[in-house]
Amino acid sequence: MSFRDCRRVMAAALAASWTAGPVDAAEPAPPMPEIVRVVAAPEATQGVTDDAAFLYAVQNGRIGRYSRATGERVGSWQGDPALYIHINSCRAMDGELVCAMSNYPETPMTSSVEWFDARTMRHVRSHSFGPGLGSLTWIDWHGGSWWACFANYDGEGGEAPRDHRATVLVRMDSHFVRQEAWLFPRDVLERFGHYSASGGRWGADGRLYVTGHDRAELYVLALPEAGGRLVHVDTMALPTNGQAFDWDVLRPGHVWTIDRRHAAMVESVLPPAGASRAGPWRSSP
Repeated sequence: MSFRDCRRVMAAALAASWTAGPVDAAEPAPPMPEIVRVVAAPEATQGVTDDAAFLYAVQNGRIGRYSRATGERVGSWQGDPALYIHINSCRAMDGELVCAMSNYPETPMTSSVEWFDARTMRHVRSHSFGPGLGSLTWIDWHGGSWWACFANYDGEGGEAPRDHRATVLVRMDSHFVRQEAWLFPRDVLERFGHYSASGGRWGADGRLYVTGHDRAELYVLALPEAGGRLVHVDTMALPTNGQAFDWDVLRPGHVWTIDRRHAAMVESVLPPAGASRAGPWRSSP
């Protein structure tokens, strides 16, 4: 499928998804993002991340590295499926890929962080969280802390009596010692459906941006003034349906998402400051 055809299909799907109604049906649908680039990547089924030179597509036990300039695959990694069961997302950071992994849909749920050398695409180290909180779907470094989302699910992959409403955001120090934790807003949990938060990144505006599993929506969240539940600030439209995303490191206001149906990484421009929320680009460490 050509870029023009792919963009047309995505735009139509995006419009249809919002015609069905945003989070608050009384409010108008948010401005639509503009798709500027589509890069084919068979590994693009779980998430995408980027650095100054490359794009990385994530698929369970596989990661593809693609030239930012040409869109060609220039490197890859594939792990033993008995060990690397379900890599959910990665973040390019300081020459490494920091990846969130779980054993979904196996139970008891267990999770780990896996590091890869971004240059050689070799696995370099691991940190296991073990069972207890849920399935690690994404992890981000912000403000001197690790921020990790442990998802819970309804049905397959879940552990009764917990369901998706037990999904939790945990702040940890540099040694992964737990400091604080929050539940997600109730209305955002309703939008997750039977699944959970598949992607998350802090923005330079101090807000947390989160995606679900299926909907073409980016939820803008904030830490609460008091209590243990995050605050839902806004909802932005995305060109693709959920999964792990990343801010473009070179272009403020640009975001990379994945289109699972067409196995592609998609770059789009979010609405300008004032149209929805201001400045949702990647935050500094």
